[in-house]
Amino acid sequence: MVDIQVQIPCAFDPFIDIKQDPDCGVGGKQYVHIRIQQRNGKKSLTTIQGLKKGVSYEKILKDLKKEFCCNGTIVQDKELGKVIQLQGDQRKNAFAFLTRVGVVSRDQIKIHGF
Repeated sequence: MVDIQVQIPCAFDPFIDIKQDPDCGVGGKQYVHIRIQQRNGKKSLTTIQGLKKGVSYEKILKDLKKEFCCNGTIVQDKELGKVIQLQGDQRKNAFAFLTRVGVVSRDQIKIHGF
């Protein structure tokens, strides 16, 4: 028999980007993460984190709320920094808005969720 040795550099883990594993070749790229959190029943919450420091979170939140007809807030987290929270599942809408306005490019956004 032939002994074949296969080496996989790292397994795929969708939540590895938070800690930025240096072995996976992320390249130090800053990503904007759009996630959904289930609240209770049908209710859900969309979070946007990782925007640049120079961006006006208040202005972006105001435009997001106006365009999607939903409520939202900005939360200060110790580990993650400023996080925008929106009511409902707004992942696709937020992705389209952020790329259309030019806040981030398409390859800098990661969408997480079920």
